[in-house]
Amino acid sequence: MTTTTRIAIIGAGHSGICMGMQLKRAGIDDFIILEKGATLGGTWRDNTYPGASCDAPSFLYSFSFAQKTDWSRRFAWQSELLAYSVECAVQSGLLPHCRFNAEVTAARFDDARNLWRITLADGSAIEAQFLVTGVGQLHRPAVPALPGRDAFAGVQFHSARWDHGVDLAGKRIVVIGNAASAVQFVPQIAPLAAELTIFQRSANWLMPRKDCLYSPRLHRWMARWPWLARLRHQFQWFFFGEMQLTPLMKQVRVVQWLATIKSKMHLRRQVRDPALRAKLTPDYPIGAKRVLFNDDYYPALNRANVRLVTDGIDRIEAAGVRTKQGEFVAADVIIYATGFQATDFLAPMTVTSAGGRSLHDEWKAGARAYLGVTVSGFPNLFMLYGPNTNLGHNSILVMIEAQVGYIIDAIRQLDARAARRLDVKRAVMDAYNDWLQKDLAKSVWAADKQSWYKLADGTITNNWPHSTIRYRKLLRAADLGAYEIGG
Repeated sequence: MTTTTRIAIIGAGHSGICMGMQLKRAGIDDFIILEKGATLGGTWRDNTYPGASCDAPSFLYSFSFAQKTDWSRRFAWQSELLAYSVECAVQSGLLPHCRFNAEVTAARFDDARNLWRITLADGSAIEAQFLVTGVGQLHRPAVPALPGRDAFAGVQFHSARWDHGVDLAGKRIVVIGNAASAVQFVPQIAPLAAELTIFQRSANWLMPRKDCLYSPRLHRWMARWPWLARLRHQFQWFFFGEMQLTPLMKQVRVVQWLATIKSKMHLRRQVRDPALRAKLTPDYPIGAKRVLFNDDYYPALNRANVRLVTDGIDRIEAAGVRTKQGEFVAADVIIYATGFQATDFLAPMTVTSAGGRSLHDEWKAGARAYLGVTVSGFPNLFMLYGPNTNLGHNSILVMIEAQVGYIIDAIRQLDARAARRLDVKRAVMDAYNDWLQKDLAKSVWAADKQSWYKLADGTITNNWPHSTIRYRKLLRAADLGAYEIGG
């Protein structure tokens, strides 16, 4: 069975929902949202581990055009974030456009007809003039190929696929990984465990979170004057992101020095043991890896039943984990907090151009795109949250909104020319990426050898090195002069 539509959107997380909402607002109704899961939500549907929450403040981690006025706290937890995205979709009338349990396996551009033919796992197909991917960068869990992993006799799972059927009370738990997810769930499970051992590969820079509940009075004010919610969004965007974190990523020395002092003071206040503090002190510049905001992780490490291990893992055995120094750590449960396959953009889908070239081959040396949105040789393909659009210094929704506006403007301009296809010029894409990589080489992310932002050869494929102000300016309007127009 083949369904025909004007615009096919892959993913019903924040990106796909934003795209759908703005298409509706633009008066465009001929679109479909393909979601591999059974429900809406993306990241905040999948990540249900205890303590799951967002590092960006609530008012900032929401759409500027659909501000929620009654956030319960400064940093919203998973359930509230999921509820917000579902509410946006329902109120905007997106459910009739959604097709669930619709995993995309392949997409091929038909050059003669100027459309994409999209194949689903169930064998059905979608034909669309435009294909918009909104699958994100953090949705495919990365589980290390440790020797003996399949021999473990206990329970093991990744934090992004949390097994809520496992009772952790009184268990010997091993957590492999100590970054963004671990610092949130470790404080939640530490009081339950008989023993909790955390394997740390490298320390993180942690900043105070200062989370708090919002008062009923604030909720009343926001409900009465919704412009206050928009003002709070703009305030947090500018002062939290643009003024504090952006200079940190651009290696402004005084900002880096102040942030380093603040983080070290946070560590000293919460961890009294000098030996433990030494293990928790990073050996790379602040910002080179994701800066975490948390007030609970360090205190959890002070508990008598919690231990931090910095020795590497040699192998997993039936009853636990063996370190490279030969120590054996008994375990009933292993939890992998090892992040995601972030540099494998759009995988495992097979995306093929009109000439038969796959996007996988195009990106063999690393994912690249023009403005993070379009790829030369792949007409009418747009990406949301594509290569080099991730942030360590503001809300990703700011970037997604800019991309959605750019895509809609490009489609409108193409329609005005009575054309059917656009394909970014190779020279334009190459020049943009040359400029981008030169600036990334000056960023703080280039200061560390290994992170999920980059490939093994050091190429940074994930992050945007400038302010969101600059990115929004670049995407304010689609310059069709950068594209080959046809059809």
